[in-house]
Formats: sequence, structure tokens, C-alpha cells
Amino acid sequence: MSDRVRVATRKGLFTVTRRSGRWHLGEPAFLGDPVTIVLDDPSDRTLYAALNLGHFGVKLKRSGDDGKTWEELDPPAYPAQPEGAEGAPWKLVQIWALETGGKDEPGVLWAGTIPGGLFRSRDRGRSWQLDRSLWDHPDRLKWAGGGYDHPGIHSILVDPRDSARVTIGVSTGGVWISEDAGETWRVAATGMRATYMPPELQGDPIAQDIHRIVACTARPETLWVQHHCGIFRSTDAAATWTEITDVAPSSFGFAVAVHPHDPDVAWFVPAIKDERRVPVDARFVATRTRDGGKHFDVLSTGLPTEPSYDLVYRHGLAVDSTGTRLAMGSTTGGLWISEDAGDSWQCVSLNLPPISAVRFAP
Repeated sequence: MSDRVRVATRKGLFTVTRRSGRWHLGEPAFLGDPVTIVLDDPSDRTLYAALNLGHFGVKLKRSGDDGKTWEELDPPAYPAQPEGAEGAPWKLVQIWALETGGKDEPGVLWAGTIPGGLFRSRDRGRSWQLDRSLWDHPDRLKWAGGGYDHPGIHSILVDPRDSARVTIGVSTGGVWISEDAGETWRVAATGMRATYMPPELQGDPIAQDIHRIVACTARPETLWVQHHCGIFRSTDAAATWTEITDVAPSSFGFAVAVHPHDPDVAWFVPAIKDERRVPVDARFVATRTRDGGKHFDVLSTGLPTEPSYDLVYRHGLAVDSTGTRLAMGSTTGGLWISEDAGDSWQCVSLNLPPISAVRFAP
């Protein structure tokens, strides 16, 4: 059970530590700088943080002493764009996802970026290689921006049973799978529907706006997706997807977390979709299913009782390795932690900068 949570915010990286039965907020690293994603590598206790400094570009930091000191690494870089190349500009806008390779791949990292490139490092982030098979795939040109001007890869899943099997989520571009560590790719969104498209195109797998995709660690063939148009689940390794319906108060949102040992248990943070993007009836809650999506619990104990307008981004909800502790961070700087699978929540702070990602540290 983890006693530490990393919190990436618009103005720095915070670590929250549990002591004497309470959670305590530590001093930030990179104070004032937007941190887009954070990663603890359990294989060697290395900590990584990606920053987006706007005019000054994307930065990648690494620490070998739990954040006491940091070294700067060269971030992933796109090759020169050929004249007349179609699609998004070949320029790094943001690192949106960071994940380690499999347990048999020490030092391997994967990075998902805007404008839709997937990079791999084999040397703990010292150098990066663009996955050209995906980048050069003709269907990539059909990807489109979701919340950003250009498409992006925000979810990367490395199968714990087979490190060569990698699944990614694209907004907007569907779910993509490689069985050979990125040498070849195929889209896998059969059963999803995009209601914002014309009727004849709603089932197009590349038109699917994936907000977040997660897999059960113990049963990685079971995946959950929070989609722009609802919640979808697969129990056959993404070969087919089933829509989860009749979800109250809403099936729209950005975040999803799945229990690491029980594939039927998953958590979400519902909202009103499209132009509003606030909690339904200004009531900030989380939801949980324990039976694969047949029924949902509305979880509100310890969450704000007054009207609230918090939104939880894609990486703003996390569950620890036991499936007992949850962390949730919002766009208005609220941070809550549950120690009973979401039945109740403890408020750590309501005054942080907008939170882009939370993650339990090993």
C-alpha cells in the first residue's frame, strides 16, 4: 500500500505523504512551472517529470533521489518535417503520457505526445526514438484534435504478461494495439460509437475520441475506456467493446481507474459534456461499479457539499496497487484521497494550482 502521491499541477510538482493517519502536503518542485505528467519507475526508483513551459518549450526532468535534486534530459524530438507533409506539425507540443516498459525491460520508457507521436527510450530517458511505424501509418492523418488543436496520445498500456503488446489511446483517433513492441499497429475500437459524427461514420474506429483507457493489472484482457460519448468496456483484449449504459448521474467524463486485481471494479468522475464540462447539478461526486458496469454507486462522502464546478482531467484519478486507496485531483485545485475504495474521501487541499495528474508512488 502506497503512502505517497505525486501531484502534477499547473504551478509545480507536489508530493503528498501519509503520516500519523493523515496526508500531508510537501513543498513543490518546479514552483510556478506547469507539470503535465509524472512517473515513478519502480524498477530503480527513478522519478520523471515532464514540463510544458510554453514559449520555452517542453522540458523533461529526472531525479535519482526522490526529488531532492533533478537533472535535465533532452525531451523527445521530431525529425525535420518534409516539405509538403500533411497533418499536424512535426513539433513537440506536450508530453501527455509517460510509462515504463515491462518488468523484463529495465530502463525502457514510453512517451505519448501531442501532436500524436509515440516515442520510446531504452536508456532511462537519455535518448528517444520516434515510433515511425505509427507516425507513418496512413490512418494517422485521419486523427484529429480533441481538447487540443492537434491529436495526442494520452494513454499507454504495456501488457504485464507480454512487454511487446502495447495499447495506446488517442484523442481523437481510437484505440491502437501493437503486438511487436511498436513495429506494426492496428486500430481496435469495434463496438464504440461517436455520436458527434454523421450516422454512417459513428462506428468508424478512427473517429473515436478516447478520453482515457486503463487495464486491470491482474486481468489485462479487461480494459475500460472513458470516451467522449460514454463508458466502454472490453473483456477480450480490445477485440470488441461494449457500451455501458444507464449510468447516473452521467456517463461523460475524462478519468477512469480500474482495480488492479478485480476487473469488474472501476471508478469514474462524471460531468456534463461538451460546452459546459462541470459536475451534473454542480454536485461533485465519483462513481464506482463493482459488477462490470451493471450497477454504479455514487460516492460523495467527504466531497464538497456546496455547489462545485471541479473537473477531473484524464490523469486526475489514480488507484494504488492494493485497490484500496484512491487519489483524485481537480481543475480547481482540490485534492482528495480515499482509503476505503471511494466510500469516503479525505480532503488534502482545496488550494492547489489546477491539477493535471495524480499518481501513487511505489
